[in-house]
Amino acid sequence: MQKNQFRMLRSALAGVEAVEAETHHSFARHTHEQFGIGLIFAGAQKSLSGRGMVEAEAGDIITVNPNEVHDGMPIGEGRSWRILYFDPAIVTSLSGECRAGGAGRSEIPHPVIRNAAIAVRFQTLFRAVTDDQAMDGLLREELLLQLVVDVMRERRVSEERPAVPASIRAARDLIDDDPLASVSLADLSRESGLSRFQVLRGFARATGLTPHAYLVQARIHMARRLIAAGTPLAEAAFASGFADQSHMTRVFVRKYGLSPSLYAGGFL
Repeated sequence: MQKNQFRMLRSALAGVEAVEAETHHSFARHTHEQFGIGLIFAGAQKSLSGRGMVEAEAGDIITVNPNEVHDGMPIGEGRSWRILYFDPAIVTSLSGECRAGGAGRSEIPHPVIRNAAIAVRFQTLFRAVTDDQAMDGLLREELLLQLVVDVMRERRVSEERPAVPASIRAARDLIDDDPLASVSLADLSRESGLSRFQVLRGFARATGLTPHAYLVQARIHMARRLIAAGTPLAEAAFASGFADQSHMTRVFVRKYGLSPSLYAGGFL
C-alpha cells in the first residue's frame, strides 16, 4: 500500500469487518461499537486506552472493546496494521462457550498483547476472513474461537475499570436515547442532578469524552450502521444528524482514518 492508505476489505464472515492501513495519521479520541483485534506489522504507535496510555510496535496484538475511548498516533515515521472488528455478540458468545482462561468476560483486558503465537494465529485468521477460498469453514471457526479465548485471558483485579456513577449514566442515557436531539448542558444537568460544571467534568472523567464529543460519536456510529446497510452517503449524513455529507466525512476520517465511501466499499 501507499503511505497514509486505508483499505476496507471484503469479509467472508458475517458480523466481521477487516481493515488494512499504512499511515502516519493521528486519530482523534473515538470509540467503536465492535470489538477490535489487530496486529501491528511495521512501525509503532502510542495510544490512549481503557487502561491508560500504551505503546505497541511491530509484532504486537492491539485490541479495543466496544465503546472504549481511544486514539492513536505514530511513533516515528508511521505504522502499518491489520485489524478485524467483530460484532459484540460474536465475541461474547465465543467467550461464553469456554469456562477457563477468563471466558465469558465482557471486555478484552489488555490493549496490547506481546505473544508471537497469537500474532501468527491472527494473521492466519485475517487471511481466512479476507479470502473465503483460503481455508475451509471448520478451520476458520477454530482460529476464531482460539483467538477470542487467547485475548480474554489473564485479567487481574487491579485492571477492573470503575463503574460509571449513576448521575453520569443518566446524562449519558439522555444522549444515547436520542442522538439526533439537540441537548444542552442544562438538559444534562437537570437529568443528572449535578451542576453544569459538575456534569461536564464528571462526564469527561467517566467516559473519556466531553458531552459534545460523545454526542458526535453517537451520531457517527449511527452513520456507520446506515452506510454498512447500504444507505447512500448523503442520506446517511442527514439521517444521523450531520449538516451534510462533507461534515460526516470530515468526522469519519478524523476518527477512523478512512472515508465513508471507502468504508461502504467493503460491503459491495
